Amino acid sequence: MTEEIINEEEVKEEAPAEEIKEEAPKKEKKDCKKHKKEIEELNNKIAEQEDKYLRVVAEYENFRRRAKEEKESCYRDAYVDAIKEILPVIDNLERAAAFKDNDKVSEGVALTLNQFKATLEKMGVEEIAAEPGTPFDPNFHNAVMHCEDDSLGENVIAEIFQKGYIKGDKVIRYTMCKVAN
Repeated sequence: MTEEIINEEEVKEEAPAEEIKEEAPKKEKKDCKKHKKEIEELNNKIAEQEDKYLRVVAEYENFRRRAKEEKESCYRDAYVDAIKEILPVIDNLERAAAFKDNDKVSEGVALTLNQFKATLEKMGVEEIAAEPGTPFDPNFHNAVMHCEDDSLGENVIAEIFQKGYIKGDKVIRYTMCKVAN
């Protein structure tokens, strides 16, 4: 009989162990699901922060590029404004050089004019190529007069009144001209 009591006690002791074994996987599954959910939330937060970081970096790069372009534009515009002030002097020198009554005066003016043109060339300022007979281009020429001339084609420059100048891709002053037909 004592053996039966011991066996019954063993059975009673084993029963709670089996129940614990059954409860342990359920608890582990709940904990596992809970941890997976936490990991997923943390991964989402990391992805969100990474996205914010990439956006800030892109915004900063765009800012740097715009600031650089603005700086270059300001420099170019200031340069162009300075050259615009010099151009009337060149115009007057050209007119004086064309005056042929006094050879020494016109020679001195011609030398000054050549020096002025060399200075502009060093600064990267070029004269817009335009001669009578060349096609009119509104990107570089400003038509102030119109004439009918059968010897010239349509939209052809008939006469140049004032030379135009350009620096790089920026027109400083358009060539003032008369256009035929």
